[in-house]
Amino acid sequence: MTAVSSPSVDYRLLEGLPIAAAVVRGEHLLHVNAAMAALLGAPAAELLATPVTEIIARFVPEERGWVEPLYETYSRGGPRPEQPRWVRVRRADGQERTLSVHHAPGLVPEDTLVLMQGAEGEDSVRRLTGALATAAAEMLHCRNEQAVLEKAVDAVHRQGFYVSVMRLEGDIFRHGPMRQEAASVAEAEKLYGMPIGDVRIPSAAVPHFREVLQQRKAAFHQDIFATVSRIHPPEVVESIRKLYPPEAQGLDAPIIVDDEPFGILSVQGTTLTPAGAGTLELFAQLLGGALENVRHHQTLAVRLEEVSRLQDELVARERLTVLGEAAGVVAHEVRNPLGAILNAVAVLRREAHLGPTGQAAVGMLEEEVIRLEDIVKDLLDVVRPLEPRPRPVQVGELVRRALGQLHGPPDAPTLRFTVDEAPETPTIEGDEMLLQLAVTHLVRNAVQASPTGGRVRMAVEPADGGVCLVVEDEGPGIPDVDPRRIFEPFFLTRANGRGLGLAIVRRVVLAHGGTVRATARPGGGARFELWLPDEPGSRTSASIP
Repeated sequence: MTAVSSPSVDYRLLEGLPIAAAVVRGEHLLHVNAAMAALLGAPAAELLATPVTEIIARFVPEERGWVEPLYETYSRGGPRPEQPRWVRVRRADGQERTLSVHHAPGLVPEDTLVLMQGAEGEDSVRRLTGALATAAAEMLHCRNEQAVLEKAVDAVHRQGFYVSVMRLEGDIFRHGPMRQEAASVAEAEKLYGMPIGDVRIPSAAVPHFREVLQQRKAAFHQDIFATVSRIHPPEVVESIRKLYPPEAQGLDAPIIVDDEPFGILSVQGTTLTPAGAGTLELFAQLLGGALENVRHHQTLAVRLEEVSRLQDELVARERLTVLGEAAGVVAHEVRNPLGAILNAVAVLRREAHLGPTGQAAVGMLEEEVIRLEDIVKDLLDVVRPLEPRPRPVQVGELVRRALGQLHGPPDAPTLRFTVDEAPETPTIEGDEMLLQLAVTHLVRNAVQASPTGGRVRMAVEPADGGVCLVVEDEGPGIPDVDPRRIFEPFFLTRANGRGLGLAIVRRVVLAHGGTVRATARPGGGARFELWLPDEPGSRTSASIP
């Protein structure tokens, strides 16, 4: 018989199928798609010109005993097999594969549609599904997006595929985590002149990516090189052709996060089947869900931190309210007696008959009264309402003034002081009197904590729309408690301390919309970082980090 060389127009639709397909009519093949020709390793024209019996003898010699009777049955109008049949196929190059053969009616009764798929496909899909399901469960425990993406590409790569995540950032795509042939990546980076992660691909240059994200449906590619050629320049494509097998297939699956396009999960491999592609498309959906989970956790953490901050502020306000009431009583009940005692001390100092012992006792009495007066003053500074009156202030000048006015312990002069002020440090708007009070207390705290001969370092520099003051000492450091507690009133780190200085610092800084925090200094000691905005209230930061 003469070979049928012109297939029906309707059967040409089979050409786009990724599954090997052929149409049998009588003793010849009516149509062979590209996937079938590639599977058998023979040109489609040659297969169309060869009788079916010869094709069976050539490509399924070991199964010929039962395949030929089966073919003769349905070619004469008999029933076709309802279930898939397994057959060992010998390709034109001698390689053997076990395939699953499916039979279905054609467009007319005398036609039979034959579909062939790797017999190992179902088992490999089961393995792929199980592995990716396990990975999806593990991704839900990740707490950042990078960890989720790394776990995802690792899971896909372990199944024998190359994989990349193409992240959508505005109007460009950027390579995210990937597991590709190292030589291919190195060659691409050499040609681009930059790390592959820095390459930016305009979305207009990859319309198939945009289509995948718009339709939210994965695209299966039999010819991945045609797809790659639409992304990379010819020299990069040529390098990829040398490194990847020609029968490699590809999949681009959309990653959607919070109902918005996130990027593409791009997978390539020689064993990628349509069934496996469906599993990977589902995995891309699970990947999007895991990324949503991370974002929700992060949002929840921010909200919990905000709730905690508000609770801390409420407690602090209540504490200050109670403390303010007590301070009012103390100021009224203590300051008057202290004034009377100081007057008495002045009278006693004029007594001529007062001996050395008496003079020493009067001097000690005067010192203690002054100390009590300072405590009352600090207490009132902690609780009084602060209403900054902004004017231009140089933080570096405040530091130098604080050092000049410092009244430290007897060994204070033996300390070493350094002040590093960046030349471009801007002037800020703030209440000079209040800021001087805060800086003085901060410097005094470092001096009091420092050992004899120790070093106190102060640095002033611009930072984040404001000015940062850093004060470091070589003292005992931060106690083993929450560092924020040392800014609470009456929290003591020294036996002879008052527990009010750092509380005053915190109140002044917060009144200016700034932040202050304490950390351990590397090598021992404490480090305080005070940040003030250019203008009070220009950035709200009501709690200490």
